[in-house]
Amino acid sequence: MSDQNDNMENKKKIFVGNLPFSMTQDGLQSLFSEFGEITQVSLITDRMTGRSKGFAFVEFADESAAQAAIDKMAGFRLEERELVVNIARPREPRNDSFPRRDNNRSFGGGRPQNRDRRY
Repeated sequence: MSDQNDNMENKKKIFVGNLPFSMTQDGLQSLFSEFGEITQVSLITDRMTGRSKGFAFVEFADESAAQAAIDKMAGFRLEERELVVNIARPREPRNDSFPRRDNNRSFGGGRPQNRDRRY
């Protein structure tokens, strides 16, 4: 039964998109706290620069607070940007085509390891 629950939407967690790049986690907490108790705020940032990517996730203690935030904040203008606010969809598995670094791969810099070659 837990597999079934893993695939269901968490109706307490909302997606907030089209945020100004100046937005902070504290700013999000302040902006959405009027709708109810917030259990988690996740502002998504670029790994290299630390700058906001313009979207976040806010999780409330109950579904009614999340729905109230969606109803009031969807389309809300913030610093000349119209917010996109809806129930967060479950994360889909990634299919990375770029190889990750690990101890079993060589990314160049050394001699070829072809031991069958005769000189």
